[in-house]
Amino acid sequence: MSFPLMPKATAVWLIDNTALSFDQIADFCGLHALEVKGIADGDVAQGIKGLDPISNGQLTRDELERCQQDPESRLKLSESRSNLPEPKQKKGTKYTPLSKRQERPDAIYWLVRNHPELNDAQISRLIGTTKPTIQSIRNRDHWNMGSLKPVDPVTLGLCKQIDLDTEVEKAAKRVARQQKKLSKTAASDVTLMPADAILEPEIPTYEEDMPLPSAEPSDVFGQSQTSDSQPEEEEAPSAETVFGNFGTSTDEEN
Repeated sequence: MSFPLMPKATAVWLIDNTALSFDQIADFCGLHALEVKGIADGDVAQGIKGLDPISNGQLTRDELERCQQDPESRLKLSESRSNLPEPKQKKGTKYTPLSKRQERPDAIYWLVRNHPELNDAQISRLIGTTKPTIQSIRNRDHWNMGSLKPVDPVTLGLCKQIDLDTEVEKAAKRVARQQKKLSKTAASDVTLMPADAILEPEIPTYEEDMPLPSAEPSDVFGQSQTSDSQPEEEEAPSAETVFGNFGTSTDEEN
């Protein structure tokens, strides 16, 4: 849906010069009804000069009168005679009003506790803070850590609920991809063993478990009973040898 150029200036003019309701002005300008009420009370858009949407061709007088008579109807933006490019949303650090900057640490504390999957860049986009501040709260070394209380940033008005839901969904998808990648890596590192090795595992044998070589008694005790180590038994002399020599010597003496 298209909105008029300079929506807050257009809303200021419509509040000052028409009898349209806050909802009608909010729908036409792309603002929230409470923001339009703040403009009417003077709390929002102070110092902004009103812009007439009829003089610049964004709204017709007939359309304005029709909606003033019927509070339920909504204003329709007139077709532009020149094709203007749609304004691109600026990417960068979100601007936070001075009145709410002191509430950012509480919002960061809430996001860190309730959505730890959000990285520092996502929290910075939501709240408009710096990464060192986020890291100090994560590590619990912030200078005012003892006084911090977790508060929903949507409640504080630091971000929209749809933006928070979008960032949480992105973080959940990123975590799922990382877990899937880790599971694939772990599965690829596991090596399969052959079936025979699983069914009949090889039992290691050690030197002391091996049987001693068989040996014969003669091989063991042979060296102690060999003829080389002990002399052979001498033959006993016969009687003839002993007494023969004795008789011969006696005859020679006689």
